[in-house]
Amino acid sequence: MAWESSDLQLPGFEPTLPSMSTQRILQPCADGVVRVFKLDDASSKSFKFLRINLPAGGHPTAVVFSDDASSIVVSSYTLSGSSLYMYGEGKPVSSENKQTKLPLPEIKWEHHKVHDKKSILTMFGASATYGSGDGSTIIASCSEGTDIIVWHGKTGKSVGHVDTNQLKNNMAAISPNGRFIAAAAFTADVKVWEIVYAKDGSAKEVLNVMQLKGHKSAVTWLCFTPNSEQIITASKDGTMRIWNINVRYHLDEDPKTLKVFPIPLRDSSGATLHYDRLSISPDGKILAATHGSTLQWLSVDTGKVLDTAEKAHDSDISCVSWSPKAIPMGNDANLTPFLLVLHLKFTVKVVGISVYTFILNLRASAPTAIISMPMLALTTNFH
Repeated sequence: MAWESSDLQLPGFEPTLPSMSTQRILQPCADGVVRVFKLDDASSKSFKFLRINLPAGGHPTAVVFSDDASSIVVSSYTLSGSSLYMYGEGKPVSSENKQTKLPLPEIKWEHHKVHDKKSILTMFGASATYGSGDGSTIIASCSEGTDIIVWHGKTGKSVGHVDTNQLKNNMAAISPNGRFIAAAAFTADVKVWEIVYAKDGSAKEVLNVMQLKGHKSAVTWLCFTPNSEQIITASKDGTMRIWNINVRYHLDEDPKTLKVFPIPLRDSSGATLHYDRLSISPDGKILAATHGSTLQWLSVDTGKVLDTAEKAHDSDISCVSWSPKAIPMGNDANLTPFLLVLHLKFTVKVVGISVYTFILNLRASAPTAIISMPMLALTTNFH
């Protein structure tokens, strides 16, 4: 299948939860189509994309890259429950004029009625590089119920199944090295599991190893730091916490709270708001946090607000994600960060008034930050 071209207006689809590779963005849509956008140049007026049509009747809820940018896993929801599909490159197709076309994406594995027919809220993937892990992609799917399933990205084999036992999940994430899984759920405590790898590199089991205790109300979102040794949590109690999970839990050493920051966001009456989403930059220095349509950048070191976009979207932001690397911007030799925005009105815009203001501030104080700070992508909630 050839790459199609599209300008910045993409009518006829509703965005859900995307996933990002180095220079590609996966976008599942309510029209049953997954579009893989190729971003070679952020200043381009049009982006090539690959179209993948899901089986009829399914509504995609989340998507993640598998072992490489040509393999993806999509969760789809119908009245009969959730399904998972892994798409990879198929065999080349010969046309009538004997010209060979690019291979069509085809389903490599699939599972149906997973998570006891509950919808999948989030999917996160990571390379199993910790310990004896073989480097393959491990994926954690989190349902709206209380269960989390761990999958082997390439084979589709279920390698673990855990339960938060906390009434309902908010989300779950997997550490960048594929070692830990952490879940934000109905209560103030965060449960953390470890994926144990066998000598042959395969995932053997998933063990509950620690809990993060300290928040006074439900944790809404969390993210691992790039080194997989810390977790950042946001709670309805109006605070964020940074936890050290690099502890000897097998010797009953508890995870430690390293820092507590007040959430610096207020409503018109002065009451503290909570963050809906968190995402940390690959260098571990900047935290992107959202509430409704407001986006803030914070210093991970101090918790101070670096910049705020009060109306980053026309409606609530449903996902925020950093690209692993920065992307070229026109004829500029430097790799430039920018903000990719998908609006509820079904348009894709490359914007950056707030972001570029922030970049100018960085240039004034720390020019090297331009190279290390990558792209951030947002989508709005279509519900």
